[in-house]
Amino acid sequence: MSHRHTIFFLILLSMFIVLDIYIWLGYRKTVKEKYFKYFKWLIPLSTLFFIVGGLLNYFRNQAGLLNASKPLNILFGISLSFIVIKLMLAAFLFVEDLYRSTVLMKNKLIYPKNKVSLASRRKFVRNISLGAATIPLLGAIYATTKGKYAFHEKNIDLTSPRFPASFNGFKVVMFSDFHAGSFDDFEQVKRGLEIINEAQPDVILFAGDIVNNRSVEVLPYLSLFKNLTSKYGKFAVLGNHDYGDYMEFDSDEEKIENTKILEQFFEDAGFQLLNNENSQITNGTDTLNIIGVENWGTGPFPQHGNIKAASEGINTEDFNILISHDPDHWEYEVRHLPEFYDLTLSGHTHGFQTGVSIPGWKWSLAKYRYKRWLGLYQEDGRYLFVSKGFGFLGFPGRIGMTPEIVIINLYHDSV
Repeated sequence: MSHRHTIFFLILLSMFIVLDIYIWLGYRKTVKEKYFKYFKWLIPLSTLFFIVGGLLNYFRNQAGLLNASKPLNILFGISLSFIVIKLMLAAFLFVEDLYRSTVLMKNKLIYPKNKVSLASRRKFVRNISLGAATIPLLGAIYATTKGKYAFHEKNIDLTSPRFPASFNGFKVVMFSDFHAGSFDDFEQVKRGLEIINEAQPDVILFAGDIVNNRSVEVLPYLSLFKNLTSKYGKFAVLGNHDYGDYMEFDSDEEKIENTKILEQFFEDAGFQLLNNENSQITNGTDTLNIIGVENWGTGPFPQHGNIKAASEGINTEDFNILISHDPDHWEYEVRHLPEFYDLTLSGHTHGFQTGVSIPGWKWSLAKYRYKRWLGLYQEDGRYLFVSKGFGFLGFPGRIGMTPEIVIINLYHDSV
């Protein structure tokens, strides 16, 4: 483990210890002794399982193991839910402590000569907080066992006066954020990818993050990617995780070799990797441009994307489909350009893997980081679609943000 990772681990461990002590002190007198003897052990054990699960996943990744462990994923996911539960419990306790402290100070001011003390904790607060705590636990059990493989189709019809009528009904099938190293069930992944072929696509587009860190993660899935078929080809771009920036290599040469393995994978699978490049799909005299940029992000994420280079040689009058992993690229650059990019396809956010996505309303923590974080957006005739993604990362599950295959049917609009 690197020095930087060791410091982060120690800081995290210290925070968990403080959190555990606070919860232990807060509930020891409100939970009956016969139950508290179990409750008090559950507090540190859940932290221990989370730390052990995280470390095992870290060292498995560093060792280059290609597939995650299903028991380890479930253990880590559920223990992570206990961290969320303890944060919820601590929040209840903190609000109650603020109230108790306020009452105490008020009484001291009103009755300065009387002996006043901090009020006891109220049992109804305990009952409400413990009841609410069951929600993330049940959610984590579902998310780590069923939710992460609950693949579904997302069907969208889009029209544009710039879209050539000769291509009417053109079917784009897009998926993103595969994150091969996180999977623990090959057959489930196979079933998810089969949805792509069942859609009978005209073109298949992959919007980046095929691995977590190491390019070898994706090798077990080469046959599945090879079997994906479409009328006009398969295209892909790189996401922020595909550069190997989130792990340490022994040398620069090893990191370069990591990139070469990934590039060779796409070639062997029949995908054209568009590293700031473009390709054309023609039908008679009509042309569709498929433009792919390398990752272009904000904040901590790299900006390898060069849309000017990617668009070199295209006819600006043609309909342009841009694949760009991070939706911030559309937000901060693409939509402001004089060149017209009709449809941009992105992923990256995962919809935070936890949230709500129902007709008329969507919410997740991702909305506080990204302005355009999920679904379809339109501005001045330009479209952006942000996918929830196919795989998962970090938290080994999904709830409310189930993995998706996106099917976009394009039509000419004469109006």
